[in-house]
Formats: sequence, C-alpha cells, structure tokens
Amino acid sequence: METLKKHYGKILCMILLYYTIYAGFEGKVPRQPILNETVRNLYFHVTMWFSMIFLLGTSVYHSIKYLRSGDVQADLKSYAYVETGLVFALLGLVTGSFWAKFTWGDWWTNDPKLNSVAVGLLIYLAYLLVRSSLPEEQQKARISSVYNIFAFVVFMVLIWILPRMTDSLHPGNGGNPGFNSMDLDNRMRMVFYPAIIGWTLLGFWIAGLRIRIKQLDQQIEENN
Repeated sequence: METLKKHYGKILCMILLYYTIYAGFEGKVPRQPILNETVRNLYFHVTMWFSMIFLLGTSVYHSIKYLRSGDVQADLKSYAYVETGLVFALLGLVTGSFWAKFTWGDWWTNDPKLNSVAVGLLIYLAYLLVRSSLPEEQQKARISSVYNIFAFVVFMVLIWILPRMTDSLHPGNGGNPGFNSMDLDNRMRMVFYPAIIGWTLLGFWIAGLRIRIKQLDQQIEENN
C-alpha cells in the first residue's frame, strides 16, 4: 500500500497515456472536411504544448525561488524543467509538422504561429548556451534564472498574443476558428482532457528523474 501511495502519480500517468494512445488510434472521431482522420493528432500535438507550458512555467517558479533565496537546488530544478519542456516543445513541433503536411500540404508554412514558435525555441536554446558558457556556478544560476523568466514571458507573447493579431492558418489565431463544437464532440473531450493530464504527468516524471541525476552529479563533484 505504501508503494502504491508513493507511485500513484506514475501509475495514473501510465493509465492515462495508455487510454490516450488507444483512443487516439482506435476511438471514433468527427468526420470533418480537410481534417478527416488527422483530428486524432489533437490528442498528441496540442497536449504536448500544454505539457510544455506547465513545465516551463514550473521552471520559472524555481527561477524566481532561486533569485529570492539563493537556493542552488531551485536553480537545478529550474534547469531540469526547461530541458524537459524543450523536449515536449520539439515533440509538439514534430507532430504539428506532420499535421500541417496532411492538412495544409506542406511540412512547414510561412504561418505566424509556426514562425513564432521557432523564434521562441531559439530563445530557449540560447538559454542553454548561456548556462554552458558561464563557468562560475553562482553567476550561471543568477543570469540563467533572470534569462529564463524573460524567455518565458516572451515565448508566451509569441505563441499566444502575436499570432492572434495577424492572419494565420492555425486554429484559434488570426480569425481562424479554433477547435470547438464544429470539430470536437464529447467523445473527443473525454480523451483530450485526460491526455493533457497524462502527458503533463509524464513530463514531470521525466523532469524528476533529470533532477535526481543532476543532484547525483553534483554530489559526485563535491566529493571529488
């Protein structure tokens, strides 16, 4: 029972992801023009972005915590959440590219949403370069924490605000209607929301493993 309580989040994660994958490939979906069967990608592409935002937002929380307290562990956690968030960002980009190919006819289009995402990812890649280029630990932690907060705010503006101010093929942006009752039905919602929870739990699981690895590396360096 104690083991079950300790790992209930991981067990729930596995159950939800099994349900998501099974329903994603075998469940019934609305038949809509252009989208057709590709609407199943909603369970993977869109949910990856939600998970990414939760992970990057958690990273910002730990960056703020470091700046307020100077706790090195907070900086370590912030770094791990950024790394994991970028993995989900890349997965979202790849699944989105496949979706674009089958609905828009190309792997990448000159769309404001896509271009904004690309710029945002470059900003976060610069965060990784900043960390790797600074040898002094406190300076690295302080500068990267400030940069991380800046990167998150800019990224949210890029992916949520700017695309809505221009013409865009992407659903929910530039006057293009988002997924609503025209595309989704209750069957899809019964999968979509659990999928967000499942992928997010997986992201935090991975981030937790990354944190433990970094803590072990830190202990080895201190002992040497």
